[in-house]
Amino acid sequence: MLVHVFLYSGRVSVTLAPSSTASAGVPAARRRTRVLALPEARWALAALVAFLAGLAADLGGAPPWAGGVLYAVAYVSGGWEPALEGLRALRGKTLDVDLLMIVAALGAAAIGQVLDGALLIVIFATSGALEALATARTADSVRGLLDLAPTTATRLTGDGEETVPTAALAVGDVLLVRPGERVGADGTVLDGVGEVDQATVTGESLPVVKGPGDEVFAGTLNGTGALRVRVGRDPADSVIARIVALVEEASRTKAPTQLFIERIEQRYAVGVVVATLAVFGVPLAFGENLADALLRAMTFMIVASPCAVVLATMPPLLSAIANAGRHGVLVKSAVAMERLGEVDAAALDKTGTLTEGAPEVTAVRPLPGSGLDEDALLALTAAAEHPSEHPLARAVVAAARARGLSLAPATDFTALPGRGVTATVAGRTVTVGRAQEGEAAGGETVVRVTRDGTPVGTLALTDRLRPDAPAATSALTSLTGAAPVLLTGDHAHAAARVADATGLTDVRAGLLPEDKVNAVRDLAATGRKVLFVGDGVNDAPALAAAHAGVAMGRAGSDLALETADAIVVRDELAAVPAVVRLSRTARRLVLQNLVIAGTAITGLVLWDLLGHLPLPLGVAGHEGSTVLVGLNGLRLLRESAWRSGQPQDA
Repeated sequence: MLVHVFLYSGRVSVTLAPSSTASAGVPAARRRTRVLALPEARWALAALVAFLAGLAADLGGAPPWAGGVLYAVAYVSGGWEPALEGLRALRGKTLDVDLLMIVAALGAAAIGQVLDGALLIVIFATSGALEALATARTADSVRGLLDLAPTTATRLTGDGEETVPTAALAVGDVLLVRPGERVGADGTVLDGVGEVDQATVTGESLPVVKGPGDEVFAGTLNGTGALRVRVGRDPADSVIARIVALVEEASRTKAPTQLFIERIEQRYAVGVVVATLAVFGVPLAFGENLADALLRAMTFMIVASPCAVVLATMPPLLSAIANAGRHGVLVKSAVAMERLGEVDAAALDKTGTLTEGAPEVTAVRPLPGSGLDEDALLALTAAAEHPSEHPLARAVVAAARARGLSLAPATDFTALPGRGVTATVAGRTVTVGRAQEGEAAGGETVVRVTRDGTPVGTLALTDRLRPDAPAATSALTSLTGAAPVLLTGDHAHAAARVADATGLTDVRAGLLPEDKVNAVRDLAATGRKVLFVGDGVNDAPALAAAHAGVAMGRAGSDLALETADAIVVRDELAAVPAVVRLSRTARRLVLQNLVIAGTAITGLVLWDLLGHLPLPLGVAGHEGSTVLVGLNGLRLLRESAWRSGQPQDA
């Protein structure tokens, strides 16, 4: 019965209170809910301690009453809450399987199986604590998203400037955003040029040059150059605020997915209760001894218990979870594992998912007549870029070091926002800047290098494609019957380059977070169950809205990791189709086990009703079928179960 921990902890619903300014500025990591801060966890701990103490008393030869008292404490501390919830559901004319299990635990105690009943209570209490913790942690992560937006901003006035809370900003206010500061509100640049890192909103891998007339978003980071920004939206309606709202809405409106046994539990529970009462009452009415009638009824409840069916469902799913975990994929629950096997469409983010999210030098092109070869041009560029903290500069320096090139010292370094850098290297003035639009092709970022005002060459940089991306997209195509859709906030040229390299044809670029959600919902509206794979804050709403969400773990944001159903810890994209195929294998084993368990339960019930099934034999038959389906499900622990799901050319 330990499986109930996973079964019920999988039923996590997220209901979040509106975010308040009280939490602003407090790092999300410091606001993570502590386990023992939850009452459910404290009651579960009390039940577990009492149970273990009772078990120790039994094994240590203590008087029977000592163990009985300790087990009673476990019953009360761990069982009162699910019993109360079950009674409330009963008042609403719904028979919850929780209440059925509480009754079964009490029934087990009534016929002398006190330890078994106490164990069942402890498992229920633990599952409730896990559910409460998962809900609280998800809420913490969503609220922590608001930390991305600054709590104050510099507002320009007729007399100068003033620092004000961002919540007090109004449409039309003009803000001063200095280098290294985050933008306080969505708006339009009036004056100045800067390079803004807006990966949190659009997922773009490189900072974007912003100048007069360009839109900027709250929470994005201004790297260089001062900007004057006119507020265009109320802070409560900023893109960051809308991301929070989208995650909360998706979590509330996403159709609740339950395991097969949970989908039939209401009817099954009613049937078992009615049948148990009949098995007890009818013979009693015809003069059977009270003890014999109670024993027959309890035997019936045990052999008809849904435990066997639950165990038929859970071992394959839990074995699949364990196997995936060994290979770097954390699947959060049995429900999540089941969802993964149901998907028949896929949508993928680009930056940090299909690509590694960091630029690299892919070509060094000295101009004829410059007197430089590739190594000399790269060394000259890296020397000029060395003092810069720009991602492109870091990539150039890394490429030079990878070739073992020595870099001359640079002096008189100057960074010009939106233009590049200038420095003196070996007595020559070197300028490195973005190339003209016509010089860039195929999604590359091209930097142009001049020496003493004369062009000497160009360097091309791209966001590096994950080595296993083509094989992974091909495997997802085979699994779902259609090529995945590429959803990215990056520009169309970069998206097209990645699409060409991975064989994708449906490419949607320049998307904001709500656009990704709409794309996922459009796919779902056609009757498809969508798998979305992403990594960033801007992917969290789509991860929540999809039928199943998978986050790339190494570079993934806290919000994406909390929202996703599964996390690829090692950032191996090939693991995504592998875990989908593993889930489908688990679903097939579930069907096999349900046939085995159903046959065993039917046979034992008929024996009890039509003949006289001794309680020990009933328990043995019930547990024997449970062991059989359990062993069948454990086959998914084998290494071959994972290898069969991997892309063949990964």
